[in-house]
Order: sequence, then structure tokens, then C-alpha cells
Amino acid sequence: MGGQAITDQGGEIKISFGYHCNNSTDDSSKESDGIDIRPGNKLRRANGSFSCLSGAALSANATLANTNICNGLFGAEILPALDSPTSFRRIPSSPSFSKLDLLSSSFQSSLSNLSCSPSSLSELAEDNSSSLRSTSAPCRSESFLNATEVKIAGGAAGEDRVQAVCSEENDSLFCAIYDGFNGRDAADFLAGTLYETIRHYLGLLDWDGLPYLEVEKSCTSFKQRVLNSMEQALIQAENDFLHMVEQEMDNRPDLVSIGSCVLVVLLLGKNMYVLNAGDSRAVLATYGDQGFDTNSDGRLQAVQLTFSHTVDNESERIQLLKNHPDDRSPIVGGKVKGKLKVTRALGVGYLKKKRMNDALMGILCVRNLISPPYISVQPSLTVHEISSSDHFVVLGSDGLFDFFNNDDVVKLVYSYILRHPSGDPAKFLVEQLIMRAADCAGFSKEELMSIPAGRRRKYHDDVTVIVIILGMNKRTSKASTCL
Repeated sequence: MGGQAITDQGGEIKISFGYHCNNSTDDSSKESDGIDIRPGNKLRRANGSFSCLSGAALSANATLANTNICNGLFGAEILPALDSPTSFRRIPSSPSFSKLDLLSSSFQSSLSNLSCSPSSLSELAEDNSSSLRSTSAPCRSESFLNATEVKIAGGAAGEDRVQAVCSEENDSLFCAIYDGFNGRDAADFLAGTLYETIRHYLGLLDWDGLPYLEVEKSCTSFKQRVLNSMEQALIQAENDFLHMVEQEMDNRPDLVSIGSCVLVVLLLGKNMYVLNAGDSRAVLATYGDQGFDTNSDGRLQAVQLTFSHTVDNESERIQLLKNHPDDRSPIVGGKVKGKLKVTRALGVGYLKKKRMNDALMGILCVRNLISPPYISVQPSLTVHEISSSDHFVVLGSDGLFDFFNNDDVVKLVYSYILRHPSGDPAKFLVEQLIMRAADCAGFSKEELMSIPAGRRRKYHDDVTVIVIILGMNKRTSKASTCL
């Protein structure tokens, strides 16, 4: 599917992108879906775990142009270079495809203040340009996503950020949704760094000299090490971001309240690794005969692969109370210390460190911060082996699930794919949400979309959606050849 960017006229969908994997039996060399495919360079996939995906996002929140960390460099320099809202674009992959390639040279000096890993700092020192380039084959420690090329897409909608990085050659796909709140700085930081941080930690694994797809097929311990690496990467990102905030909070005290939920889905071969912290969701559509207790009768089932980290989740609420036995009011008005419904997120330093809370003044300061941290960055992690029973997976920020439950989402996507095999299911979901939100508010769709971002937040949140069609299902591949 060739994605398209819809002009923002009164709040139209600004971000829409799609990608269709090359058919392993197709020898044509013509351009495919807006992606430059040169003769002789067509990638082949013997048994791909995904066949195509689409992404779409819609703003509801208004964000100030100068709210980005480090004097706006994230917004001014990184995201336009990284994001490609109209389609996936091809870039070379190499050991130097790292933070130095994604960040502008003007930002590299700022990164030197981060508590980054030694390898990240050494990479920055090795190249002071922001251009992308190819290099010789990497050593074993750089195996993850080592490929001739990868393709990326992404975008920013309000305080949401969305990313996808695809390597057909390695049969790997990285998708992430960062749902920012109280500002966009944390989501911008994740969009600019988390993929490469995960890539770095996965590169430290012992691959035993074998291609990772051979190693990870049946090795439970290896799967656990992949999950551990993803967790370490998120904790690294948390440390880096909060260190940045501490450097600037005297001039920008608002930074201590900014945070982001995190949802990452990583496909390596037939295994799907999922990390989440917050209330974004990954929902699998499956026929339910491969390990899920779905009481399947042959119909498509919705299986949530993520945990909802909010005070509405009983297990999260109980754990929060248990972690703060000396605090009589860790939950106030249905929110953590009266501030947030989510119990896990990156950032929000004022609920994690007393010094950051002290940077706030007056009513913004949290009273009786007795035993921080109250918000955790500890993610939930899971791995699912994709089978022929699995149809597709939907990733969404919580704005999607304000209006649709898991079953609704699966039914909408499935019915749409049946009717429009060459369409864009992610964009369709967002459009359906707009109509639902308008109906709930008593507006027409046009009336709702004419309300500018900021004021429209009264009626719906920022909404970000990714739909991944899982290619191991022959029925899916046949029905969705051009998504």
C-alpha cells in the first residue's frame, strides 16, 4: 500500500503510512507501493512472519512548538529526518546506523551529557556527520538488524509518536507507539533513541556465530534474553531522559511532569516480542487453537497481549498500595497521588524523585510525596510464537480504546480487510473512531473535525494505530496482497 499524508484541514488524519512485503515468487522489478525497488535488488522471504502493515494517527492535543527538550532540537532536527508520514523509505543499515545517524550534528554535543552506554558515546565520537552510509559487514555483536537495507516510517500526532522499522532480509519488524502526556518531550525522546538503544542491547547477546533466526527458533532461554535486552533498553532510556530533565529543570520545571507510555512490538522470525509500560495495547486476532484459552469455535478471537497499567487494574492498584505502606493516600481521586491514572510510564520525574517534585511550584507540586517513586518504568514483557492461526495484530494508544473494546477492533479490521484487500485498515479504524466520537458528542463528523486540536481534546484523545498482517497465515496473505 502506498501511504498518503492527508492535509490537515480542520483536523484531518495527518499521518498514514503502509508497507507491503515483496512477494517471494514475484520477479518483477517495477516500483511497489511507492518504494523504490531497483532491478536485481528485490528482497526474498522464504516464510515471512508478516506480510504488510499500515499505520495512521490523528491529533487531538495541541502542543507548543517550543516544548521539546534541549531547546527544541528534537522537534526541529530529529523527527523530520526520521519520520516519513507518506510512506516507508529505504535507508542503508550498518553498525553506524545509530543515534549519530538519526540525530543532527547540532544535537550530538547535547547527547554527550547523557548517561548513555559507552558504545553509544564511542559511536558518536567516530562520526560527526549526520549522513547515512554503508560500511563493511559487522561483527557478531552487531548482528541484530544487520541487513543490506531497512525501511522506516513514522509520524507525530499531538503528543503521540509512531514508528516502524522493517528489514525483510532478516524477517524482522520493529513497531512502537509512544503516547506522551503533559507534553511531547518524552515521546520525542523515545522516537529519537529507543530503537537504537534496543538494537544496541540486542547486539550484546551471544549469538554463537549463528544467524539469529536459527538460534531463536526453539531456544526458550534465548527468547528470555531478548526480552531482558528490551527491558534493559527501556530502563536505559529512562535514565537518559531523567538525566536530561535534571540538567534543564531549573529553566524548564515543566519537564519533570512530562512522560510517555511505551508500546513496542518486535518481530524476529516467527516470534513476536511485546513490551509495554502504560495503557497502550497490542491485540492479536487469532483463530485460537494455538495455546490461547479462547474457547474458540472457529471464529476469529481477540487476545490482548499487553497489560493495562492503570489504577483501574486491580492488580496494579493492589501493588501500588503494597509498595507504599506508610502513605495513606497513594491514590487520590482515582489517580496516582491525584495526578495520573497510569501506574507505569517513562519520565514523570516529579512522581519518582523528590528533587524533581520540589522543582514545581504551588498547586503543581505533589503534596506528601512520602515514598517515591510512585510511577514505575518497569515494563510488562511477553513473547508469542506466531502460527498459521494468527491473522493480524493491532497496536493502539489508549485513545483508540476509549471508544472500542478489543472485540470491536478485531471485528472492524477483519470486516474491512474482507471488503478492501488493498485498503488501509489502520486509517479505517481511525476514521471509525472519528465517527463514533462525533456521534457521542452530538456532532456530525465534519463538525467534530472542524474543531481545532486542543479544544477537540474534550471529545477524543490523540489516536495512533498500527495494523500488522501476519504473513504466516495463508488466508491472510491471499486476502491482503496490497495493504
